[in-house]
Amino acid sequence: MNSKRVVSGLANASRRRVLATTLTYAISLVVNFTSAAGIQTIPPIYPTQRNDPMTSITTKDGVQIFYKDWGTKSAQPIVFHHGWPLSSDDWDNQMLHFVGKGFRVIAHDRRGHGRSSQVSDGHDMDHYAADVAALVEHLDLRNAIHIGHSTGGGEATRYVARHGKGRVAKLVIIGAVPPLMLKTAANPGGLPIEAFDNLRSQLAANRSQFYLDFSGGPFYGYNRPGAEPSQAIIQNWWRQGMMGSAKAHHDGIKAFSETDFSEDLKSIAVPTLVLHGDDDQIVPIADSALLSAKLLKNSTLKIYEKLPHGMCTTHADIINAEILSFIMA
Repeated sequence: MNSKRVVSGLANASRRRVLATTLTYAISLVVNFTSAAGIQTIPPIYPTQRNDPMTSITTKDGVQIFYKDWGTKSAQPIVFHHGWPLSSDDWDNQMLHFVGKGFRVIAHDRRGHGRSSQVSDGHDMDHYAADVAALVEHLDLRNAIHIGHSTGGGEATRYVARHGKGRVAKLVIIGAVPPLMLKTAANPGGLPIEAFDNLRSQLAANRSQFYLDFSGGPFYGYNRPGAEPSQAIIQNWWRQGMMGSAKAHHDGIKAFSETDFSEDLKSIAVPTLVLHGDDDQIVPIADSALLSAKLLKNSTLKIYEKLPHGMCTTHADIINAEILSFIMA
C-alpha cells in the first residue's frame, strides 16, 4: 500500500518537473524572440529558410537552390521554369497534371525567389541558366522537356541554348520575354525603359501593395471589363512574391527586360512550342512570341485570343492539353 503511494508520488513529481521544464523553455522562447517593436512572439517551429538537403542543391557560388522532384525517376522528365517574382509553386497545377500522366516533374525556386537562398548577387540570366544546369546535372536529367513561363521562358531559352546539348528533347515557352522586351534602336517595338523603371519604383516603395495590384490587375487580365477576379489566385501570387527577396526581384526586372535572347533562339534546334495570349498586358505578343517563332529553327506558334499573361493559371486546362499534345507528337 505504502509502496504504491511512493511510486505514485514519484510519478507525479516527475510529471511536475517535465511540465516545469517545458514551461521554462517556452517562456525562454518568448523572451528570446521579442521584436524591435517590443511585441513578444513565438518563433515558427520550422524555420522558413532551412532547406532539406534532399530537396536542394548548392551551386558553385554557394547558392542553395530549392527544388521539387515528383514521379518515377525513370520517366521522361519535364522541367518547369517559373515567372517573376514567383516560385515553383506557380506550377502546382501543371506538375500535378503531368505527374498524373506518368511524367517525372521537376521545378525549382530561382535564386533569391521562394525557398532558395536570398543572395545579393547573380540575379541575371547567365546565373539563372547556370543554376538550372547545376540542378539538371545533379539529377542527371536526359531527354527532358523544358517549359518556361514569362521570365522563366527566358531562363529556359538560355539554358537550352548554352547548357542543354544532349539533354533536351523539346522546349515550351509561354508568354515568354524573348527575344528582347526593352525598346532599343535595334528593337523599336519594345517597351521603353520608363516602364521598367516604374516597376522598380513601385517595388521599392511598397512591394506588398505593388504585388497585390499587379496580380489583381494586368497579370491575369482582372482589369478587363467583365473579368471576375479570384482572390485565391491573387493571394497565392502575392504569397509567392513575398516569400522571395526584394533585392532579387528588383534586379530581376533588369534581367527579364534587358537581356537579348536573339542569338540563343537562333541556336536552338530542338522542337519548340511558343504559346502566347493576344491580350497579354505584361509581355506584349508583337515584340515577343511573333519574333521568337521566326528566330527559332523548329517552332510551332499558338496564339490564344483574349487570354492573359497568367493563362497557365486562368486557363490551365487549355494550356495543359496543348503542352501534352506537343510532347506526345
